[in-house]
Amino acid sequence: MNDRDGIFAGDDPFVLARDWLDHARRTEVNDPDAVALATVDPDGMPNVRIVLLRRIEDAAFVFFTNYDSAKGREIATSGKAAFVMHWKSLRRQIRVRGTVTREDGPQADAYYAGRALDSRLGAWASAQSNPLANRAVLMDKLEKMRQTFGDAPDRPPFWGGFRIVPEAVEFWADGPNRLHDRFRWTRGAGTTGGWDITRLSP
Repeated sequence: MNDRDGIFAGDDPFVLARDWLDHARRTEVNDPDAVALATVDPDGMPNVRIVLLRRIEDAAFVFFTNYDSAKGREIATSGKAAFVMHWKSLRRQIRVRGTVTREDGPQADAYYAGRALDSRLGAWASAQSNPLANRAVLMDKLEKMRQTFGDAPDRPPFWGGFRIVPEAVEFWADGPNRLHDRFRWTRGAGTTGGWDITRLSP
């Protein structure tokens, strides 16, 4: 019996994820596209941090960052990542696990060009995840980048996007008495590219 009506209706997890995110943009006060991104270092120790999900494509989820950051290095080593989006006001969340590739072309250029100037210069100034003596050092580097690039910095070669192609996507909605609704989309067998959809116990 298919009881995926209402907010769970539909068979395409990317369409559903976009619908949920669009709804969240009308209700969440800050950063409705924030996700807690999980990666694993070479020793198997997990890391989690908040990043902003910038695109939900027809087959992937995309965010942008410094490739030399801890998350960038860990993704380069494992080729895998996971994230969760949680919207407190909606009492919903989406969980995603999958493989990761770089988005290092025109889409990354366009996103970088659309950022505020100081954010673009900051991408050059910050050796993300590396030790920093104090904030004054960072601000001095920012000013040096401003003198170097002016108001038209190119995208740094070490900065761009990552595209997560999911093996599984789970949609969760709060239920009374902690009897939540959970549905998991997993890649179907064969070459059709379809999804198997399973209701999970709360």
